[in-house]
Amino acid sequence: MKSIAILLLAGMSVFAQGQNAPKSALDKATLEAYLRYSELWIPQVAVKIDDPKPSAVSGFMDVAIHLTFNGATKDEMYYVSKDGKSIVKGTAYDIAKSPFQANLDQIKTDQQPSFGAAAWAPVTLVIFSDFQCPYCQKEAQELRKNIPAAFNDKVRVYFMDFPLTQIHAWAMKASIAGRCLYRSGQDAFWEYHDWAYQSQKEITPESFDTKLQDYAKQKGLDALQLGRCMDDKTAAADVEKAMAQGHALQVSATPTLFLNGRKLEGGVEWPILQQLLQIEIDHKAAEAKLAAAVPVPAKADDSCCTVDIPTLVGKKK
Repeated sequence: MKSIAILLLAGMSVFAQGQNAPKSALDKATLEAYLRYSELWIPQVAVKIDDPKPSAVSGFMDVAIHLTFNGATKDEMYYVSKDGKSIVKGTAYDIAKSPFQANLDQIKTDQQPSFGAAAWAPVTLVIFSDFQCPYCQKEAQELRKNIPAAFNDKVRVYFMDFPLTQIHAWAMKASIAGRCLYRSGQDAFWEYHDWAYQSQKEITPESFDTKLQDYAKQKGLDALQLGRCMDDKTAAADVEKAMAQGHALQVSATPTLFLNGRKLEGGVEWPILQQLLQIEIDHKAAEAKLAAAVPVPAKADDSCCTVDIPTLVGKKK
């Protein structure tokens, strides 16, 4: 009986310690309540708070917050002090790296349709787009016309699917069709890309399949094979992978462009985008000139016999 009493007392002691233990520095319920009030999120907005991650900002943690409302999603990043008492919303910069390094680290362009300069061009323009979006149509047509004419040897453009399925009924199907045609090569995808945007006003959710089959016949494509691909989950998975990347980059509108990592939301008029592209080209040229002027340290073992030529920038994936 004495042993049982001791065990009971020990259990009560552990329970009491648990009750009196300090809460985690990051209390998600408190953070959500505070942000709902400060950001005016209505009750119908679902909020999911990720566990904190180490931050580049000294003394803070990175906390990603995911918002959902009527099928639409949006991601926000906050910096929370390690004691959980201070919140910062914004972007943290490391002056030794690109101010858009966080975006660059997340953008993966391998196996994505592209056109323009070589894959290691000094300027990369990544566009998250929706085939049913009228603003995307205008942006796409301007890029297809002007990039090759003005920056063919300097700018590489990558297309990323981001169909807004909650408001555009046939956008997902259009993206899947694009991924199917991309399997036949870049030219097949871009011909479809241009056709889809040119035909945007004529397409409806009910007519998309018929118009796609008509397009396939017009181009001499195997309509049966295309239909099978449309039903293949692999093509849909490719689209969803691009969408997931967009969500990670906090894309919430189309078109959204990333110019060497710089985020540009909504349609950008060509005269403005042209200036931004030239600024980026000039900036890269200045970086290269500075890098070339930095003396290369001599190697202790073979410095007398080796000539090192500094390179401008490494190849991008």
